[in-house]
Amino acid sequence: MEELALKLSADGIQKKVLSPGKGEILEYLDGTKVKFHYRSSLCDGTVLDDSRTMGGKSKPMELILGKKFKLPVWERVVSTMRVCEIAEFTCDVKHTALYPLVSQSLRNISVGKDPLEGQRHCCGIAQVHSHHLHGHKDLEKLQANPQPLVFTMELLEVLPPGSFTLETWAMSDEEKLAAVPQIHEEGNALFKKGDTAGATEKYYNAIACLKNLQMKEQPGDQPWIKLDLMITPLLLNYCQCKLIQGQYYEVLDHCSSLLNKYEDNVKAYFKRGKAHAAVWNEAEARADFQKVLQLDPSLSPAVSKEIQAMEKRIREKEKEEKGRYKNLFNSSSTSAAATMS
Repeated sequence: MEELALKLSADGIQKKVLSPGKGEILEYLDGTKVKFHYRSSLCDGTVLDDSRTMGGKSKPMELILGKKFKLPVWERVVSTMRVCEIAEFTCDVKHTALYPLVSQSLRNISVGKDPLEGQRHCCGIAQVHSHHLHGHKDLEKLQANPQPLVFTMELLEVLPPGSFTLETWAMSDEEKLAAVPQIHEEGNALFKKGDTAGATEKYYNAIACLKNLQMKEQPGDQPWIKLDLMITPLLLNYCQCKLIQGQYYEVLDHCSSLLNKYEDNVKAYFKRGKAHAAVWNEAEARADFQKVLQLDPSLSPAVSKEIQAMEKRIREKEKEEKGRYKNLFNSSSTSAAATMS
């Protein structure tokens, strides 16, 4: 242990054991999966992130060693720990320069966003020197002024290679591309069973895989376009789930984004029309449904059904508002008469 501490110290890492854990330090081969809770802090004690509270929930971090995680120091320090050990690692700035990018991704994931959201299409070094990327003032400040950080880790579980199924985030580019059709099918199966939440997660994971690959391509180039065409049906399925869940404005955003690129996409017009109708944008809904009929007249029965449903809802709303106004008028008249008498 003393020799290990000296090696860490020589590399700019100071370890302080807070709770010793149990058993011996395991052999951490590439492909080993580790689960741990972490708290990231400035040296003055200011907490940046805590996996027990991030996104309003407690979710351990999972890493597969040897997969080139953006913050290699985490792999290094976890590999010095016993199961159930809690330790504090103070790491020099050479180990922490990329933490703002890592933190941004983890914060996005914790609230269900794309982990790459807000990151530009550029290399990691360029990202480090590009400010105002994150929308998080603490990360922007840290990025502008890199400094040592303190990582408090609690090692929960160690799984040897081959004892678990790889999750999409841990896959290689080739593995991600190969996994997408299967994830797509799993999402479709869940949707048919009525498990909209499960289907939404599957579609989201497949889209995230493809977007991760797309970030490595030049926008507009053939490989980028090929990936975008794979994303499109997944995104439409995702929007269908969001329609069912009542997330209409998200549907509007995604469908509008699709139509900016593929202006003849009938399904995007149809789903956007339904979302417009749901949020009382009558004119916009009618325009989208009209576009559907122009592109595919065979959908006339479906469009007529949606328009009739929208008109019925509008009549019911108008009737309700008239009743509310009438009651208010009667109440005011009664009040005025009582005052006069």
